Amino acid sequence: MSSITRPRRESDFACFPSSTPIVIDNGASTFRIGWAGETEPRVAFRNVVQRPRHRSTGETVSIVGDTDPTLMKFFDCTRSAVRSPFDDDVVYQFEYMEYILDYGFDRLGASSEVGHPILMTECECNPSFSRARMAELLFETYGVPSIAFGIDNAFSYKFNQKLGNCGEDGLAISCEHGTCHVVPFLKGQPVLGACCRTNVGGFHVTDFLRQLLSLKYPYHTANFTWEKAEELKKEHCYVALDYLSELQIFKNNKEEAEEKTRYWQLPWVPPPKEEPPSEEELARKAALKEKAGQRLREMAAAKRSQKIVELEKQLSYLEELTEQLDEAEESEATAILGRSGYLSQQEIKSAIVKATQSLRKAKGESNGNEEKADASGADKYPLVSVPDEELTPEQLKEKKKQILLKTTTEGKLRAKQKRAEEEALREKQEEQKRAENPELYLEELRARYSELSEKSEQRKRQKVNGGQTNGNHGSSGGVGRGERLNAAQKERMRLLASAAFDRGKGEDTFGMRDEDWLVYNKMSKDNDDDGNDDDESELVWIASKLQEIDPTFVSKSEAVQLTPEPPKVRPLTAEDYRIAIGIERFRCPEVLFQPGMIGIDQAGIDEMVSISLRRLMEDESVKQRLCQSILVTGGSSLFPGMIPRLESGIRQYRPYLSPLKLVRAADPILDAWRGAAAFGASSKFGKQTFSLADYREHGENLFHRYNIVYSL
Repeated sequence: MSSITRPRRESDFACFPSSTPIVIDNGASTFRIGWAGETEPRVAFRNVVQRPRHRSTGETVSIVGDTDPTLMKFFDCTRSAVRSPFDDDVVYQFEYMEYILDYGFDRLGASSEVGHPILMTECECNPSFSRARMAELLFETYGVPSIAFGIDNAFSYKFNQKLGNCGEDGLAISCEHGTCHVVPFLKGQPVLGACCRTNVGGFHVTDFLRQLLSLKYPYHTANFTWEKAEELKKEHCYVALDYLSELQIFKNNKEEAEEKTRYWQLPWVPPPKEEPPSEEELARKAALKEKAGQRLREMAAAKRSQKIVELEKQLSYLEELTEQLDEAEESEATAILGRSGYLSQQEIKSAIVKATQSLRKAKGESNGNEEKADASGADKYPLVSVPDEELTPEQLKEKKKQILLKTTTEGKLRAKQKRAEEEALREKQEEQKRAENPELYLEELRARYSELSEKSEQRKRQKVNGGQTNGNHGSSGGVGRGERLNAAQKERMRLLASAAFDRGKGEDTFGMRDEDWLVYNKMSKDNDDDGNDDDESELVWIASKLQEIDPTFVSKSEAVQLTPEPPKVRPLTAEDYRIAIGIERFRCPEVLFQPGMIGIDQAGIDEMVSISLRRLMEDESVKQRLCQSILVTGGSSLFPGMIPRLESGIRQYRPYLSPLKLVRAADPILDAWRGAAAFGASSKFGKQTFSLADYREHGENLFHRYNIVYSL
């Protein structure tokens, strides 16, 4: 499941003697392993590990390197993520490192033990702890006889020195996966005390590109994977010679900006066009609708028939009961009423009238206005006109209820009639005012409408904050909704207590007078303030008049309803699936020169050269000699425009007309491994290694006193 540059050979270990070193370029991006003396590594894969579960067996498997999408569908990767053993180019997760070494040695053809010396690259000033853990892993797990470590930049510089690209004295600028380093070389040896490092590299460029595209096209976030962003970075990104000038090109929408924009078309399938339904389809839908309607009509008819049968049975029962009461004597009539559940014969007659009306309504017959009036009159309240001496105690209670209901109904009718008369008189007066002076009348209506609207809004605000505005008590002393409700409830309780007190004193006459209706209305009215309903009705009336006179008038309630609806979501088109990569092409690599763009407060690679030269305790002539041989290596050095931008940035920190020469490595990616392979095949390699016996004798102290990284 990994990307390899050469097929596995089981006979590799048999072809090489045990003294031939194995060279490992342990980069944070790519792991390369091969034999010393060769020009190409045997195996190369991405230096990551993933441990998903198999979907069918549930077994956890270890996947090293690049994954094949066609095979990853058999694994559940929701609970696992791609892990790297590195943190800022320093190995700290040796569990993952063991998986990677297992896979590398297996592809190289090793058995359970590796009986060859190991030469492994590492970053500048690698912590002794990390080197000790790596040596322990190689000695104890793989049984290697000896190990040597070296700086990858030094190997690349030495290799290019042999090719004539750089001199014995110079600078190495390494733009790596997670970091960037600047290392001075004097007489062919790295001066580690003067090296400079910043924790920004190619990984941050890729991640920044992925974030920018995800923010620009939020509905395509799933397509911007880290692997795809890496591919887009390698194909389209470049380093701007002048970042601000390049920004102005895209800001002013010049033709040059369009020429520098690249596009990536995502797969898009146009949505199917909705065709109008055919005549056959319309006929089929109409038939289904008619069938459903017929079924509902049949159900309604069956329900109506059942109701008619029940009403007829009830009416027949009531008529038979009336006949029995007419023929029976007084004692027998009382027993019959007790069994039937009715209080009097008048109540039975009222029930007959109601059942008759319901039956006629169910059959679709008209009840007649006279019968309605009759039912709303004496038949509706039959006990009101009956003397108290002729009624039983239960009938007396029912009579009091009927008296209260009748009084209430009549009071409502009288109040309604009075309001109608007042409305008619008011309409007549308003028409007279309007006829006398229409402009003055319209102005008065608008003023009255504004006044009532303000009062209504103020009343609503008081209900919310209890009469307080902006946290300060109002001068009017208003109270909140809760206090007003409490006051209304207290008033109702007082009225109820008074009515109950009056009932305890002799005869209960509540409901016999018209004044009782006002008390009842006050008890049943559920509002906070007196006159609120009147103000609201007045506001509605004035609004209707204003709309009648002024067609352009819009009330506040209608203005709220006329608020524009939120825009509907536009369907995505082929243009929305076209990813434009314009300003991102040079903005992402700019983080190498301005790490503050991604929140890292460190120096850029051009400023790092100046810092490294200041740390070098040499005279200006030596620094000038170093600046005449600057080697740029690492994967991020392959960006177009990197060398001119570096040269322009470094000149800002150097004296005027100071000599400066920058050159890119022959192969910025593989030169470190090739330099290490050449060093492993030389006679110097045996002098720079330490064996398993040395490790067991000295332990970790060996890495503090044994300067293996200086003598390359």
